[in-house]
Amino acid sequence: MPCYTVTVATGSQWFAGTDDYIYLTLVGTEGCSERTLLDKPLYNDFERGAVDSYDITVGENIGDIVLIKIEKKKYWVHDDWYCKYITVKTPSGDYIEFPCFRWLVDDKEVILRDGRARLPQDDKTRVAKQHRRKELETRQKTFRWKEWHPGFPMSIDAKAHKELPRDIQFDSEKGVDFILNYSKAIENLYVNQFMHMFQSSWGDFSDFERIFMRIKNTISEYVMQHWKEDFMFGYQFLNGCNPVMIQKCTQIPKKFPVTHEMVADCLERDLTLEEELKAGNLYIADYEIMEDITANATDPCTPQYLAAPICLLYKNSQNKILPIAIQLSQSPGEDSPIYLPSDDQHDWLLAKIWVRSSDFHVHQTVTHLLRTHLISEVFGIAMFRQLSAVHPAYKLLLPHIRFTIAINTKAREQLICENGLFDKANGTGGGGHVQLVQKAMKTFTYKSLCFPESIKARGMESQEELPYYYYRDDEHVVKLNMINIYYASDETVQEDEEIQAFVKDVCSFGMQDFDYCEFPKSVQTREQLVEYLTVVIFTASAQHAAINFGQYDWCSWIPNAPPTMRNPPPTKKGQTDMKLIVESLPDRGRSCWHLGAVWALSQFQENELFLGMYPDEHFIEKPVKKALETFREKLTEVSKLIKNRNEGKKLPYYYLSPDRIPNSVAV
Repeated sequence: MPCYTVTVATGSQWFAGTDDYIYLTLVGTEGCSERTLLDKPLYNDFERGAVDSYDITVGENIGDIVLIKIEKKKYWVHDDWYCKYITVKTPSGDYIEFPCFRWLVDDKEVILRDGRARLPQDDKTRVAKQHRRKELETRQKTFRWKEWHPGFPMSIDAKAHKELPRDIQFDSEKGVDFILNYSKAIENLYVNQFMHMFQSSWGDFSDFERIFMRIKNTISEYVMQHWKEDFMFGYQFLNGCNPVMIQKCTQIPKKFPVTHEMVADCLERDLTLEEELKAGNLYIADYEIMEDITANATDPCTPQYLAAPICLLYKNSQNKILPIAIQLSQSPGEDSPIYLPSDDQHDWLLAKIWVRSSDFHVHQTVTHLLRTHLISEVFGIAMFRQLSAVHPAYKLLLPHIRFTIAINTKAREQLICENGLFDKANGTGGGGHVQLVQKAMKTFTYKSLCFPESIKARGMESQEELPYYYYRDDEHVVKLNMINIYYASDETVQEDEEIQAFVKDVCSFGMQDFDYCEFPKSVQTREQLVEYLTVVIFTASAQHAAINFGQYDWCSWIPNAPPTMRNPPPTKKGQTDMKLIVESLPDRGRSCWHLGAVWALSQFQENELFLGMYPDEHFIEKPVKKALETFREKLTEVSKLIKNRNEGKKLPYYYLSPDRIPNSVAV
């Protein structure tokens, strides 16, 4: 009688093993094996990290194996089991791989197909088509859309992390408890004695320095030493943790009436302001989105304030970007003067601090939360709802949405919810951050996620004009060339009903079909599909790394990135002194929570998986494995290039080095 050898691999995560009953059925083209009990409770099989083998004898030929059915039945209490993969050795000696990489919970069964990736149109048999349809129907009931706030991208329908499907939960919820992590960070940073000292101002900058010296790193120390200098202020627009606000200035806005006479002393080329403008030497950062956002009013003892500044920047003869004019509102007038480097040093310093504070708010809520976290969740939910596990795009994208839905759910549970941690230290807490996302959604387009287009849209593409824009330059185009392996032509893309449903789900449900978002509802060519999948992967990996992991470097010196301001923006020149500046900055308590937040957010996950690291082998085809190997080799080359470029630099830029880019948004 034919005998099959079945090898089962259990995951190495904590609690991955099980003592429950495990049954397996082989489904072939000619019939099925009997439902076979592989392991009885307490037989020590299916332990964490184990690889167990079993012989299954069938009474008659069942043909080619097309499916494997695994069932877990409760022994005493439900004992979740993580199955990595199953390999079947057929009577003829062939090996068939069945990737699993999922949890079996309760008394439910899992049906696996072999590891070859297939488009929907590749499935010809009734069994395969039926399995594919049922799989997606089940997932669509499990992964449901829900609107967290009006005007937001849609999110997962779950109020808490524990309500999520087991496969997308963190291995340990404790590891992503924001309250625990922030408190631990505050303790590790030796500032826990200040964490409850709200309303207590620091004495002066040296007060900040006394706590900071215990927790500095190379970049943060350099920031502390040079933050008052105009070159450092300008440099951060290019290579800080929010390098997406600066754009080429092609016309001085009417709402920002800067004249040549105001800034003549700052210009170095014997040109007028208008001539510098035409020569392409002026840049602008406009925080118009901050206008009319409600400031945090959750603490009646501490009024908090926001501003919507505009900053004019000048590229000097050494190609450094320097601020030459700042207006702290969107409306010019007597109560909204234009601050200049030639003003009193305290006036100019406070104006720059206000810009840095506004930049912090836009960075946290728009650049970081909306444009990486929330949009990656949209892509992830649509993927689970519309792409079968055997679809090549599912296999490709899965590592890049790992833990994203979980971290966002946890954030809605503890961080950005009403009375959440965000309210403790941030000037946009208490609802302002919600308004900011709603406002940003009105200008959030698909093309703005396409990196080359976003750079060009801001007029920042020329390396010759701006040679030190490392955020732009380090976005090396390293493509994983595998689309052509599965799609022979553009027609193949058009005929792929699952990929079309995925793209449509993102636009019609995830982005709620907002007219202004311009997300595509279909993809017609291989080129368009490559661009779309690149956007998904780039946003979740490189873009998130660029704007997230530098937060401690650039924001831990609190005067350089105040999370809130306790005095309103000045309306007159000549009335600012050091006392007013210090009293405007966050108090001791808010400073501590801010430090804990930027430290925790800047840490990699334990056992982090970086770009190119795919320990779960969802692809089994040799051409794809070869493409993955080539991809890794190119990433290694890029990492070496960036490392060599950074050697000897006082301000190294390493956020986009592939060996420091996690695969997904998970922190």
